[in-house]
Amino acid sequence: MDRRDFLAAGAQGAAAFGILRYATACAPRTRAGSPAPAAAADAAAPAGFPALRDRYFLQVLQFNPVISTYLGGDGYSPALADVNGRLRDYTAAGLERERAFYRDVQAELERVPRAEGGSAAAIDQAVLAAQVRFLLHELDELRLHERAVDTYVAEPFRGVDWQIQQMEDAGNGLLGTEGEWDLVVRRVAAVPAYLAAARANLLAGKQRGNLPDRRLVQLDGIEGSDANAEYFRTTLPKTAAGYLGARPFAAATLERLRTAGEAAARAWSDFSRFLGQTYDLHETVDRFPAGEREYEWRVRNNLHVQRSAAELWEYGAAQVALYEGKIYAVAEEIARGANLTVPFGTAAEQRAGVRAVMAHLGKDAPKNDEELFRWYRETAARLVQYGRDQGLFDVPADYKLDIVPTPPVLQSTIDAAYYPAPPFKKTGVGRFYLSPTHDDPAVLAQNPRASVADLCAHEGFPGHDWHFKYMTQHAREISNIRWLTPGSVEDSSSMWEDSMAAEGWGLYAEELMAQPVAGRPYGVYSAAEYLYMLQGQLMRAVRVRVDVGIHTGRMTFDQAVDYFTEHFSFYPNACAQAASDPAAKAICDAARRAIYRYSKWPTQAITYNLGKNEIVQLREAYRREQGATYSQKEFHERLMRQGTIPAGYFREAFLRA
Repeated sequence: MDRRDFLAAGAQGAAAFGILRYATACAPRTRAGSPAPAAAADAAAPAGFPALRDRYFLQVLQFNPVISTYLGGDGYSPALADVNGRLRDYTAAGLERERAFYRDVQAELERVPRAEGGSAAAIDQAVLAAQVRFLLHELDELRLHERAVDTYVAEPFRGVDWQIQQMEDAGNGLLGTEGEWDLVVRRVAAVPAYLAAARANLLAGKQRGNLPDRRLVQLDGIEGSDANAEYFRTTLPKTAAGYLGARPFAAATLERLRTAGEAAARAWSDFSRFLGQTYDLHETVDRFPAGEREYEWRVRNNLHVQRSAAELWEYGAAQVALYEGKIYAVAEEIARGANLTVPFGTAAEQRAGVRAVMAHLGKDAPKNDEELFRWYRETAARLVQYGRDQGLFDVPADYKLDIVPTPPVLQSTIDAAYYPAPPFKKTGVGRFYLSPTHDDPAVLAQNPRASVADLCAHEGFPGHDWHFKYMTQHAREISNIRWLTPGSVEDSSSMWEDSMAAEGWGLYAEELMAQPVAGRPYGVYSAAEYLYMLQGQLMRAVRVRVDVGIHTGRMTFDQAVDYFTEHFSFYPNACAQAASDPAAKAICDAARRAIYRYSKWPTQAITYNLGKNEIVQLREAYRREQGATYSQKEFHERLMRQGTIPAGYFREAFLRA
């Protein structure tokens, strides 16, 4: 659920925190009760498996309090009522408890009889097995806790932010009960001990030679820790004061929060200094590549994709060429319609032509924030009505896609993103956040009118907002483990299994709205909007090529940056010209930020394109199976009820049912 790089360069803080999440990790939702194991799955499950699955799920949330907060675990089980007051136990004893539990689950799963092939229970068994393999692999083989700097920096902030987001509405702009704020204070107070365990793990990793990349240390580690110090010392108490108001418990709670926040801030400042003293920030060794063997293991186990790195490498190039060709064609059409004298003969002319057309479209930018928000809201309403008119979904009459200003604490790190409501509880609302520009002309210029529809389709309707709303309404048909984000929600410790489903759907939603219908060759989009949609598709295709390249040794970091500037920004050798060309410098800087993100999260970048194309392939196979009875609406609804797992798990069962 990321903001398009071609709309805005993004703040350095986004790299430091990595807090964009559909992360990932998506609408104001009507709850249908807490998700529970699907009845159909349990009916077909072998004896003992439902109990094993549920015990595993509950314990994973006990071990990972921030994942529990993200999912609203305290609404799932009373056993998780106090988890929001904790952080993960990264001490040696805590990690050993995790290992022992996962080994026990793995052994018990091997003893459980296999469920009938194609049943929901069989799918759940495969999902659980993959998750446990990943968690043990990360703990025992990768020992990622010895170098996952970004995990340590992101988790406490995310945990507190999500707690506040899902608090009970107390009216008149106030949020949270006394008990909810008590848990926030307790979580903040846990930060110093959490960071002490992190330091011990990182020192053990250094002694072992298990080191983080220098970029991760500087950007996520040092800069992120400094930002955390400011947040916990200043921003959090100020934000809390507004939400607490003058209620009877407010003064005492705020005082406790200020005390805990100050202690946390000092711990973050100490952690920042520790990182700078522990690691060599000037070394030239690239420590981010996963390696071909590890990369292929992740693709098979985590994403359930049976392709080699070599196959993905070539596939990425083919996808890039496909979308480049489509972009050149529509850009030339727009140029003719606008009477732009732009040639499209040679490859160099095509790239320059796209830049010229984008520059032309960029002139139609909002004059102020009021107009920016009006464009987004009007476009969102247009997309929803189009979905109704075309029968793509059964959209309730009262469905509304709300677009709200990003809370001040997040405005420095995102321009637009979707934050889902916790699926397991009734408080909290999913938000499509759009950051105000404060009427800054330069930032407003990064939001041309033609770019709005594609972003609304991905983050809003029929993308993340609609997707998560529908899943939550049908929560009791989705088993609990299909909601998990094993390892972490969104950082280098993440499995990214859920990203194949959620981000794949978001990208699918963009392209779905471009299906041609009578009188509308680009579906809901104008030609200009369609161009931006294609560039969104191209970016995700470029990610496949780059992610495989940098993690399997087929590309260096700098080669990946150059590939990105040429094939996404249409500006070859931008970095070589950065010293003398401000436009080239901006493009080069944006590319470096993008490649840095991909470097720290192997396989995440490929989930968008692979996930989308899995959905497209499943849809076309389903269409052939159904023949004259095929319904696109019915396909979409069945698909969304599978939960946030890759389509590879359920493709055969989906087609047979």
